[in-house]
Amino acid sequence: MVAKSLRRGGFIALLLVGSAVAGTVTETMLDNGMKVIVKEDHRAPVVVSQVWYKVGASYETDGITGISHMLEHMMFKGTEKYGPNEFSEIISENGGRENAFTGQDYTAYFQRLEKSRLPIALELEADRMRNLTLPEAEFLKERDVVTEERRMRTEDKPTSLTYEQFMATAFQTSPYHHPIIGWMDDIRNYDIQDLRRWYRMWYAPNNATLVIAGDVEATAVIAMAKEHFGPLKPSTLEPPKSRKEVKQLGPREVVVRVPAEVPYLLMGFPAPTVVTATEAWEPYALEVLAYVLDGGDSSRMSKRLVRGSQIAASAGVGYDPYDRLQTLFLLDGVPAEGHTIAEVKAALLAQLEEIQQAPVTQSELDRVKAQVVAGKVFERDSVFYQAMQIGTLETIGLEWQEMDRYAENIRKVTAEQVQAVAKKYIDPNKLTTAILEPQKIATATQKEKHNAH
Repeated sequence: MVAKSLRRGGFIALLLVGSAVAGTVTETMLDNGMKVIVKEDHRAPVVVSQVWYKVGASYETDGITGISHMLEHMMFKGTEKYGPNEFSEIISENGGRENAFTGQDYTAYFQRLEKSRLPIALELEADRMRNLTLPEAEFLKERDVVTEERRMRTEDKPTSLTYEQFMATAFQTSPYHHPIIGWMDDIRNYDIQDLRRWYRMWYAPNNATLVIAGDVEATAVIAMAKEHFGPLKPSTLEPPKSRKEVKQLGPREVVVRVPAEVPYLLMGFPAPTVVTATEAWEPYALEVLAYVLDGGDSSRMSKRLVRGSQIAASAGVGYDPYDRLQTLFLLDGVPAEGHTIAEVKAALLAQLEEIQQAPVTQSELDRVKAQVVAGKVFERDSVFYQAMQIGTLETIGLEWQEMDRYAENIRKVTAEQVQAVAKKYIDPNKLTTAILEPQKIATATQKEKHNAH
């Protein structure tokens, strides 16, 4: 899909792994409230260790947006036992790879290791769960790193800026209004106490899930988890207050005018997730709708708008059923040479209107179901993605078993249900549109003149 960058979870192909790959799943709860889930997969002598915290950008409030991402950076800056960056060095010396990521609904840390090295990862993760030193000098340096990261990844990228403005327009009261990396002014004004408060509150065993997948025995892993994480004290959690999105009363539009080479269109309609849906089948019908429209060369967008009429140089759909809060059904497009944003917008909406008027064909439905259920072989075989599915589902408030129900729920979707969700959620009065209008890109000489002033 063209809009894969918009799919925050990207789980259409991935959620089939649990049922497709042999191996048992064992879960337990430690006395301090930490959940441990072990997925055995004995095909190769490797293991993936992931610690998931139930905190991300959607837990933040005005003034500290991006603080979860900032703390992710600081998790590598030392504890009472290990100095700055020693965590990464130790993992590397043991032949492993490690990293972390922050989302709207979670922050997660992971290592890929040869199976005998698992105790090292667990010891290190348990240490930094409660023992970060958070030195102010390291914090100030890292704050500059994050401001530069934001500048490079968002402010210097026209489509990223457009997406950010779009989200801030589409979501008025939902915390999805804020970018994961945070607003620049907030980043520049963090102080070390902001970070320390966030760490003390959320980085605790009773707010974490340890997911281990690979060539391991569950009983041995659980014993290791008790040894390393069991002694840690829980925190007193204060769940975030409900910030549901207000009902949209009319269409919204934002125009972004920045230096860019090509125009870009992004549209979205409010849509439920598996967590928020009142009708359990609806998110799966929306998944199928997304794939009918944009699921490879045989999809309607590709056949009709890109290769057929050639109105669009690219056109895509994005939908993630695994967000914690109400989400969006997204469409995006870039006009082909000689065509306009208005033409692309009309063409995209026409594809949705057609499905509202007439059910998708049985052949389309069969193709999409086969495509979704099959997934990509390398993703289905990935130990990392097995752990990723479990961690994501558990952290947004679902059970890991949801991954085993996914394929069957997709198979049950009917053409009438796809048409029903198109009629219900594709509402022009609830449309948010963002348009990137390219401005002239300054030459090197012009930039030098501007900087001289």
